[in-house]
Formats: sequence, structure tokens, C-alpha cells
Amino acid sequence: MKLIVGLGNIGREYINTRHNAGFMAIDKLLAGQMARQDTKFEAEIFKSGEMLLCKPSTFMNESGRAVRKIVDFYKLDICEVVIIHDDLDIDLGEYKIQKGVGPKVHNGVSSVESALGSKDFLRVRLGINNREKNNFGGSGSDYVLTKFTEEELEEMSDVIEESMDELVVALSL
Repeated sequence: MKLIVGLGNIGREYINTRHNAGFMAIDKLLAGQMARQDTKFEAEIFKSGEMLLCKPSTFMNESGRAVRKIVDFYKLDICEVVIIHDDLDIDLGEYKIQKGVGPKVHNGVSSVESALGSKDFLRVRLGINNREKNNFGGSGSDYVLTKFTEEELEEMSDVIEESMDELVVALSL
């Protein structure tokens, strides 16, 4: 079984923010199917065959708590976990699929690493950095909470589709 977790923040105010790129990817994989809220996991879960799609309902910085509960319940190995997340170290429109490598700072990813006691899981790192084009002078933590422009949403949709296609092939789902 594979656990594919998209990181993000719950709540209407976070829809289409850069920090919710992981949620956007899970929504793309769900293709309109509905996940159910499962309070014992603190997550929205969709199960299909040997695949679990998950959007933690904890906030970003506590994502590891939900991931740990699911991993324990299903008795999964670290190699069966995939985390999809925004990455400020990568330019908008680009992505990387890597094992054990992540951004310099990402509290959601750090939470998962801490909860699992390992960094050795697959990550889909979705680039969100477009600060120069947007003339953004604030902090990274402020920037990740800004909403994508319509043009950026189109670019994100394309990169999410491309990265999810690659992920599905890589996992042989």
C-alpha cells in the first residue's frame, strides 16, 4: 500500500494559497471523487485499492501527527509514504521528485520527519517561488500564505498534472 499525503492548511482562507500546493495535487489525483473526513486520523482520506490519498486536517505545522496515525494504523513502512508539498526553494512551474531531500525550511515537512523519525520518504516538491516577478519583499513565511494569481494557478495546474503523472508512473499504480 502507498500513502500519498498532500500538505496544506485547512480552511477557506487558505484555498489557492501557495502553501496548499500539496492539497491541490491530492485534489487533482482525486479527480472529483470525494475523500471522507476521518477524525481518528485527523485527515481527509480516500482509499482506492492499494493507495491512500490524504489531506491532513491538522494545520501544516502539525501534519506529522496525522501521517503517523495513518502509518501506524495501516502498518506502513517509510518507503510506502509519499509527501507532496510546496517548495519555496524551487521556482514556480518546476518540481522535483526526490527521496530524503527537501527544502531548507518547511515546517510541515519537518513535522512529518519528526513524527516518522526519518527523512527517507519520497517527496514531490512543487515549486512556488515567484517572488521576483511579484516584487514581494516580505518573509518566506508570509509569501507562502499569499494566493496564486489566475496565471499562476494555470501554471500550477500544469505542473501538478505533469508531476502527478510522473509520480503515478514511478509508483507503478
